[in-house]
Amino acid sequence: MTLARFLTSGAAVGTLVLALALGPEAQAQQWCQGAYDQKGGSNFSSACPPAPPPPPLYRRLGGRDGIAVVVADFVAFTVADNRVNERFKAMKPPEVEKLKSHLSDQICEATGGPCSYLGRDMKAAHKGMQISDAEWTACVENLDKALDKNKVGAPEKAELLKALGPMKPDIVGQ
Repeated sequence: MTLARFLTSGAAVGTLVLALALGPEAQAQQWCQGAYDQKGGSNFSSACPPAPPPPPLYRRLGGRDGIAVVVADFVAFTVADNRVNERFKAMKPPEVEKLKSHLSDQICEATGGPCSYLGRDMKAAHKGMQISDAEWTACVENLDKALDKNKVGAPEKAELLKALGPMKPDIVGQ
């Protein structure tokens, strides 16, 4: 198509209207997206900025409030789970609330949120409890169930479990 023909076509008018409506930054982003779609990004990578990173996991989990809802469900599932609930039966309501708060702060901090976990380190908190691998697995399954209940996506679940997994040696067998 010649330039004259393009300029008199409906495509040119549509492109001009879109360009004016979007503004220069959005135009460049749209052009780059089209270039990536057509060329896989290999010929345009220096001309186009990289895609912005996703928001921190903290935000994708719904912030402190979203995390607190997941934690509340996790604790409810855990205290109802016969594989581990003996460890929680003697807890009084204020102790359960403190546990929820500590867990929420810990997850908030581990996922890039503004919270600070101020509780004991995991080794000290679980010393003498002799938590088994089976109990650890039960708790991970309960967390997975709470995440599912709250419709947390698979990538976020995997990222959260990856962030919390390194705590296992400080919890199991202490």
